[in-house]
Amino acid sequence: MDWLQAAAFTLWGVAVSRAEVLAFVLALWMVHCNLRVNPLAWPLAIASSALYALLFAGNRLYGEALLQFVFIAAAFWGWWQWLRGTQDDGRALQVRDLGRRGLLRLGAVTLAAWPLAGWLLHSVTDSDVPYADAFTTVASLAGQWLLGRKYVQNWPTWLVVNIASVALFAFKGLWLTVLLYGVFAVLSAVGWRRWARLARRPQGLEPASA
Repeated sequence: MDWLQAAAFTLWGVAVSRAEVLAFVLALWMVHCNLRVNPLAWPLAIASSALYALLFAGNRLYGEALLQFVFIAAAFWGWWQWLRGTQDDGRALQVRDLGRRGLLRLGAVTLAAWPLAGWLLHSVTDSDVPYADAFTTVASLAGQWLLGRKYVQNWPTWLVVNIASVALFAFKGLWLTVLLYGVFAVLSAVGWRRWARLARRPQGLEPASA
């Protein structure tokens, strides 16, 4: 643990830990795999989330830290979904569109959960950014569910989360993570375009994931 928390280098006068460097590399690899619909993304998500839980807890981003443990559990679920999950018609999961009705329901749940999560963080932790932390937390949970079920809308959801996270982590001085989430924002736009094309293909014609 001490080795992970030790500084690897400094960036703009702020020490960057080995945990942050390793999490950065694993997270980029994970998104690359998600773009290619490769199930390897899920074990990479588990490893990077564990490292980020350590990093965020040390910076009093408790919502983000707790979210990483939810991500770990969700990653096991998502891994199973991509390997064995089925659609309503009984076929294996394919990249597809959620539809307006489903998107409205998910958006309503997310917006309702945001102030509640913010209030909880404000009430039971010493977080200095409870509502900003809560927004990225609940929106990330929505994105994780969409990703696990292979819905195209996971990418615009992550785009919003990543832009908000850039501001949040900049406030905390986590500059390598700011860079990571800036890259994530760009990759979210790329993934949105790529998966939108896949969703228009006939079922069963996803590209190889290698």
